Amino acid sequence: MNIIQVDFPASQYIAEETPKKQIYLHHTAGSPNGVGTFGWWASNTERVATCVSISGIGKGCVDGQIVQGFSSKFWAYHLGLQKTTFSSRKIPFQQLDKISIGIEICNWGNLRESNGKFYNYVGKEMTDGIIKLDKPYKGFTYFHSYTDAQIESVKQLLLLWNKRYNIPLDYCEDIWDITPRALKGEAGVFTHNSVRRDKIDIYPHPKMIEMLKSLK
Repeated sequence: MNIIQVDFPASQYIAEETPKKQIYLHHTAGSPNGVGTFGWWASNTERVATCVSISGIGKGCVDGQIVQGFSSKFWAYHLGLQKTTFSSRKIPFQQLDKISIGIEICNWGNLRESNGKFYNYVGKEMTDGIIKLDKPYKGFTYFHSYTDAQIESVKQLLLLWNKRYNIPLDYCEDIWDITPRALKGEAGVFTHNSVRRDKIDIYPHPKMIEMLKSLK
């Protein structure tokens, strides 16, 4: 695997080894630079991060490069859990951040179409890497495409952590919306959507789904 280590302040994560049962897939809704993602996290004081990010296509980036800031044995806040999400489903709240590993894919996410042009959420025009889904997801049809190299890097990380932590890799269709399985802390691979209705990461990219299904 193409992994580089970055100097990430120990104050930005919790260096406590915790059992790992879940993996959550995120995207940044930002630039393609995985190193820059850690730089952004280092600039805040909330200890919000994932242990790895995956770079995309862009100046100074290596497509699919895995950037690691801290060990997957440790944890940081990456889910932004809301207690009402648990209570409304009569599920006891638990800090899933502690028992999960996050993967952050560098990607702009959902796009807005206007007069044949496509714009990300900050209003920047996107001219390449655009994918149209067969049916809208959370109100959006067009997205910034995950690259083949990024999807392959996600695959390699999932296989690694399956071997290291015995996290099952079975694909389940319910990961694209809030699922009680995730909230209950059941073992498996999920998306940020699995615990947050207001999130759109990751989205159901056909090649990502194909990859996830292939791991069973």
